[in-house]
Amino acid sequence: MGFLSLICPNSPYVWDGNGFSECFSNIMLGFGSSMLTLIIIIGLGITNRTAKGIAQIYLLEKVSLRLLPAIGASMAFYELAMLLREELYDYGTLYHEWLFRGSQFLMWASILLISNCDNWFLILCNWILCFWWVMKPLLGVPDLKTAFSSQEVVKCLKESCFILVDVMFGICINVIRIKRTSPRSRKHNSVDEPLLSCGVDIEEGFKDSRAVDHGIWHLMTFKSINSTMEQGVIKQLDFEDLLQLPSDMDPSSCLDTLLSCWQTQQRNNCSNLSFFKVIFTAYGWPYLRLGMLKVLNDCIGFVGPLLLNKLIQFLQQGSWSFDGYILAISLGLTSILKSFLDTQYTFHLARLKLKLRSGIMAVIYRKCLHVSMAERSKFSEGEIQTFMSVDADRVVNLFNSFHDTWSLPFQIGVALYLLYTQVKYAFLSGMAITILLIPVNKWIAKLIASATTKMMEQKDERIRRTGEILTHIRTLKMYAWELLFVNWLMETRSLEVKYLSTRKYLDAWCVFFWATTPTLFSLFTFGLYSLTSHQLDAATVFTCLALFNSLISPLNSFPWVINGLIDGIISTRRLNRFLSCSEHESQLEQTGISSSSSCSGGHSDMVVSIHDVCCTWSSSDKLEQNLILDHVTLNLPRGSLVAVIGEVGSGKSSLLNLILGEMRLINGSINSSGSIAYVPQVPWILSGTLRDNILFGKDYNPTRYSDVLQACALKIDISQMVGGDMAYIGERGVNLSGGQRARLALARAIYHGPDIILLDDVLSSVDPQVACWILYEAILGPLMSEQTRILCTHNIQAISSADLVVVMDKGHVKWVGHSSEFSPSSLGFSSVKEINISPLILTQEQSRNTFREAKENSNPESDCILVSEGAEQVIVELRKEGRVELAVYRHYAALAGWFITIVTCLSAILMQASRNGNDLWLSYWVDTSGSNQNGHPILFYLAVLCIFCLVNSLLTVTRAFSFAFGGLRAAIQVHDKLLKNLIDAPIDFFNQTPSGRILNRLSSDLYTIDDALPFILNILLANFVGLLGIVVVLSYVQVMFLLLLLPFWYIYSKLQFYYRSTSRELRRLDSVSRSPIYSSFTETLDGSSTIRAFKSKDFFIARFIENATLYQRTSYSEIIASLWLSLRLQLLAAFVVSFVAVMAVIGSQGILPVNMGTPGLVGLALSYAAPIVSLLGSFLTSFSETEKEMVSVERVLQYMDIPQEEPHGSQQLEPDWPLHGWIEFQNVTLRYMPSLPPALQDLSFIIAGGTQVGIVGRTGAGKSSVLNAIFRLNPICQGCILVDGINIANISLRYLRSHFAIVPQSPFLFEGSLRANLDPLGVTDDLKIWKALEKCHVKEEVAAAGGLDMHVKESGASFSVGQQQLLCLARALLKSSKVLCLDECTANVDTQTARKLQSAIASECRGITVITIAHRISTVMNMDNILILDQGILVEQGNPQSLLQDAQSRFSSFAKASAM
Repeated sequence: MGFLSLICPNSPYVWDGNGFSECFSNIMLGFGSSMLTLIIIIGLGITNRTAKGIAQIYLLEKVSLRLLPAIGASMAFYELAMLLREELYDYGTLYHEWLFRGSQFLMWASILLISNCDNWFLILCNWILCFWWVMKPLLGVPDLKTAFSSQEVVKCLKESCFILVDVMFGICINVIRIKRTSPRSRKHNSVDEPLLSCGVDIEEGFKDSRAVDHGIWHLMTFKSINSTMEQGVIKQLDFEDLLQLPSDMDPSSCLDTLLSCWQTQQRNNCSNLSFFKVIFTAYGWPYLRLGMLKVLNDCIGFVGPLLLNKLIQFLQQGSWSFDGYILAISLGLTSILKSFLDTQYTFHLARLKLKLRSGIMAVIYRKCLHVSMAERSKFSEGEIQTFMSVDADRVVNLFNSFHDTWSLPFQIGVALYLLYTQVKYAFLSGMAITILLIPVNKWIAKLIASATTKMMEQKDERIRRTGEILTHIRTLKMYAWELLFVNWLMETRSLEVKYLSTRKYLDAWCVFFWATTPTLFSLFTFGLYSLTSHQLDAATVFTCLALFNSLISPLNSFPWVINGLIDGIISTRRLNRFLSCSEHESQLEQTGISSSSSCSGGHSDMVVSIHDVCCTWSSSDKLEQNLILDHVTLNLPRGSLVAVIGEVGSGKSSLLNLILGEMRLINGSINSSGSIAYVPQVPWILSGTLRDNILFGKDYNPTRYSDVLQACALKIDISQMVGGDMAYIGERGVNLSGGQRARLALARAIYHGPDIILLDDVLSSVDPQVACWILYEAILGPLMSEQTRILCTHNIQAISSADLVVVMDKGHVKWVGHSSEFSPSSLGFSSVKEINISPLILTQEQSRNTFREAKENSNPESDCILVSEGAEQVIVELRKEGRVELAVYRHYAALAGWFITIVTCLSAILMQASRNGNDLWLSYWVDTSGSNQNGHPILFYLAVLCIFCLVNSLLTVTRAFSFAFGGLRAAIQVHDKLLKNLIDAPIDFFNQTPSGRILNRLSSDLYTIDDALPFILNILLANFVGLLGIVVVLSYVQVMFLLLLLPFWYIYSKLQFYYRSTSRELRRLDSVSRSPIYSSFTETLDGSSTIRAFKSKDFFIARFIENATLYQRTSYSEIIASLWLSLRLQLLAAFVVSFVAVMAVIGSQGILPVNMGTPGLVGLALSYAAPIVSLLGSFLTSFSETEKEMVSVERVLQYMDIPQEEPHGSQQLEPDWPLHGWIEFQNVTLRYMPSLPPALQDLSFIIAGGTQVGIVGRTGAGKSSVLNAIFRLNPICQGCILVDGINIANISLRYLRSHFAIVPQSPFLFEGSLRANLDPLGVTDDLKIWKALEKCHVKEEVAAAGGLDMHVKESGASFSVGQQQLLCLARALLKSSKVLCLDECTANVDTQTARKLQSAIASECRGITVITIAHRISTVMNMDNILILDQGILVEQGNPQSLLQDAQSRFSSFAKASAM
């Protein structure tokens, strides 16, 4: 006991009544913990003295392990010096203080020495010491509490610094340990997430070639963006002005990271895959390490209110000591430290989010390339596009939500504890309200989750329907169905809006509950505190108010965090379902597709061997198996030409898809050897140059390239294109004719030189002469003679030239044999002899001779319509310059409704006024009760406070719901107006604008206007009125603040101008860089089977990565710019806080002549100055974000001004017009663009009513342009077109189109019932529909597939292309129009079906004017009249039989070529 008396002479040994005694804290918790740490270090040093350590220590490790112990040792040494000074001057010191500080100094000095040893890592980062150092700071809490309970400011700061150094050192050694011991770190050796990145790869010790080596200060202040911002002020930014990406943020490395984690999980656990686990494996540790920084940041957030409490207490006492100045300056320094921690946390979180976003987008894109068509059938195209445009962002936002789910409760918990220290148990009344709201918010969150899921389903469907409309807009306009489809789309949109409105109004309730909570909290807390006989003073009230203010942000954020979490989890599940689909390669292995070495000995010379195969187009999830190919057995020899023939829907295209591996195998096996190229029935053309389309990622070989162009008859076409083979081809080849598209796809296949070439009806899209050229020069020519060619065709000459003929019938192989053994009539197929041109029937040898003559005399093709010039054909996406114009905001306000806009703004201002009034009333209350004036009773003060609270609640609910209503109204109006303008746009607009660009407006930009823009506008309004309230109250309470206002506003405006000029441009670049991602994604979805066939997946992934890298760079530059501003604003705000605090101290000492007010008002001023730090930054961030989101409105408004078709006509017509179908062209000239040659030149002809006329000509001669002119798809330059004597230019567009019937060149079926496809207006009974189907020879197939109620898949995938054309013909026959236009409607059907259709048209269309565009001469042989076009000029017309007799006629030469 004597020893204890010596050590603790003036202190109880353990407890002093309020807590642990100072002696106990110093000896047991201070000296004891330091000595235990020292013993652990010495013990680890002895056990690891001979161990081989990691000698190399990198920059940030050096900073952590040497700077922090040096600071700790210096502070301990300073304390020892102070104790020595007190001892020398006989002030008296206590032994327990000496022991405590001495042990601290020894501990830090030992750590400093160890950090210079080779085995530093084994000692300092040992798991024992790491765990101990997590616990050690907790032992300093009692000492910290003792210091804060005293009124000594210096002591509080001193103890806080000691604890802070302990905490930071503990975090550092744990981070270094995790970093050095994690398997991924050892494998990849990347230093992705130090708390302060420095462009140095710490693990490897070398500098990243793309990162600039900057100092820590440079990186902490985000000066790397300065060069970009300087450019942004003086000019419009370009992509080359953006920041370079760090190597670990490159989308290719992000893809590799996610993909390797996903594949590892697949190998380990095939049955229960989780994309969420993959994300955690890839980025979990860096994310968790960021959590440590967030803990520190959150803790420092509470230092401000505690310092405020001390400062107000100091001001109440009226002391003349320097403590006030120390507290005032500390308040500012705390704000500065928090600013740096805030921005660093946000920076590293944003880096992680960008890496995850690019990784997810690349993984989705890659998956689309690796999933077969059958497996992909369970997802609609709209759904897959939503994965990329919406779900990816929602999953990325989980990175915000997860840390917030623990951080917000932690902040709320600490705030409540600090409230307890101020008002004891009175805070429980306020807490009770919060607890009561938890189940309410949980219920609301559940409803929001349900509404979100349903909304996303409708969004998927809307985007799918929108994509369908954009893809087939040409056909829809010809049918005059655009309004019908818009109505269907609007039904989906209305359901989406229904769920969106449910979500928005539930969000409004969330906003109401959480925004009014702080006001209710203060009412109940102060009410109970004062009613329990406690006196309210300024320090208590304004410390509590500051704590309430710190509660506002976490309380308001909580519902958004929950919503974000729900959205993210839903989107993760959606992506998980898609990514879990079996991939194309794995399916091939499963079905037995392998190299030739695996083929059985009996089939060694067979390139494709199919044995007893049954397959379907349905995905593996579906139980029903609608077999497309049934027990097919087939062996195809190497190097042969195989002709696959059969009626429409017999399974020809499915056979090719089986070889490609696109179908799901139910039974049997298929073996193939060698590389494959594929030319689909509908050619897939890539947006890009013509040369890019042919090379398709392969190296350029000039000789082979030239040979391929010659074989595919493309040389003349290219010579007439502006730009030659570097001319830009628009999306889906919109600026090429159908024949050019087919030959371009064929050229691609030949150039690649594969072992097997699959050709799906490639000859049907070109005229007979070109088909003849392609057959002999390409398919039978030297370039393809060594390859196995599998050709689906109806072409007789091609069949007779084949080495092997395969006859398909209803999914079975009906006959296989040599072409010499093939008897068309015995198998039910039309022969050449059945075509009525018997005088010119040629043998195969004669045909070859005729072909040679034609080859010598002229080139087979001369296309000169629709030649392409990239700059003119596809318009480069424009972006505005400068700030977002005020007109855009006015437009948005008008869309929301001016009345609702005014109500929202007014309610927000009055809401803030009521909150400020509430605080001013509290200030008045504490001043009157503290000055012993004869004030009012407590109940009076409480009643007034209650009135303020009720008014505030009422105004809050008004603001929340008016905002939700206005946002919804604007979203509805924007979508409806945009859709109307797009639907009424001329077809030229769609030819020149990639559909991905339009879809970007209708998906991503519209999602912003639906959801993100109202959200950020709400925050902006709240921040603005909050700042306004603070400025007004500070100016009223502290007059000196007015001196600061002018220079402060000047600096603030300069900063925001400097930033905003750059951020606007970055946002626009962001939108522009996003469009190619969606365009290429949509394009890839269409052509994925072609890409897989050519094995070009890696090439397309590389292309996508290029687009994603540009998008990533834009986003990275945006984030750095945003943080650059945020840091500077927070530093500016920290100065304001220090100024107000110092002025308050000076005013309290009576130095200034101006009275600084009562303690209550000074307390109010200080509590209002504190949140200005976050509010200023938040205001400009939200303002900049609003401006960025407004770019979406700006982009949508661009499409509000696009040219429109003139739907209304001046001519009034009878309902049954046209009565006769008499058509006259008078000197008609048509150009697709002013810079292009005319597609029709001075064309004049007359078609008598009720006659059948054929239009014949080579590919690109202007045949389809005649129909474009009749349907007014493109305006004519001169001349006029009369129908029944009436100029069609004077007729309403939709009326005109709706009274003509057409079967388009590309068949169009949409997703829905077959009945809706044939009779979308619902005006025809089922009996008539069945009759029409019977006439078109497709009744049996429809009946077998499920009748008129069967569900037609997207793009008519339920039927073959030939069957789709027959259904389109049935649809045209049902229309009963006097004018029927057939654009190559029999090109994809077999000759027998074509003959039957011709007879059906002849019998059913008596008295109807029929205009037929055809490549098959047999199609027009029985017509009344034919027109022969060449380069848009009518070169010949007359009766086909008469022209046939004239050997010199053009028609005669066509007939010779048609002997094929």
